[in-house]
Amino acid sequence: MKKAAAPRPQTLSNILFHQGFGARRECEGLILHRLVKVQGAVVDDPEATFQTDGLNFEVEGLPWIYHERALVMLNKPAGYECSLKPGAWPGVHNLLALPLRRRGLQPVGRLDQDTTGLLLMTDDGPLLHKLTSPKHNVPKVYEVTVKHPMSETQIQSLRSGVVLDDDPTPVRAEGAEMVSDLHLRLSLTQGKYHQVKRMVAAVGNRVEALHRSQIGRLTLPEDLAPGQWRWLDDPALVLP
Repeated sequence: MKKAAAPRPQTLSNILFHQGFGARRECEGLILHRLVKVQGAVVDDPEATFQTDGLNFEVEGLPWIYHERALVMLNKPAGYECSLKPGAWPGVHNLLALPLRRRGLQPVGRLDQDTTGLLLMTDDGPLLHKLTSPKHNVPKVYEVTVKHPMSETQIQSLRSGVVLDDDPTPVRAEGAEMVSDLHLRLSLTQGKYHQVKRMVAAVGNRVEALHRSQIGRLTLPEDLAPGQWRWLDDPALVLP
């Protein structure tokens, strides 16, 4: 069996362009002005070629690792919209580095502006489809602060299924448990509009705060502060 051919080296200006560092002439200018380092050394020739796999470089002091397609995790703070055309609140893309914003990363699903926690963003269309497709049933775990302590009957109703006002088909939680008096942990595989808030309301309670802590096997890292992002190199952590 033949080995797959190694990708052809690319010019440095083309690498910067495809990574989102500006238009082609802007990228050439960055290199000519000696603002780009590759593996720690300044390179001032836009036509210099490099293998892209695992390539480390730096542009105007910003360290970067080459990614053909970007997948990042973000610790979303409150006060940001997941819409690509935000209205009353700033968009989550504003929290990303400028090259990623230029590449047009899209949120994988949405969190309300007042919901915090783990959000994935990517410019990989096929992966975006896989991560959002209902047939994959990717579980998502939410930490819910409720207004009143919940009874075991209410918890059981969430597990067995509740009817929302716009759909006669019951929706159920894969998991529901009280962590403390006002801390409910919910695991869902569906993604309906305001689903957590509406499910909790359907059993006679109210969501006071909502935080997503996990998607698939991927847990929000404790050292990733609100508003920060990080590369995610293994989509298998999310896909079942």
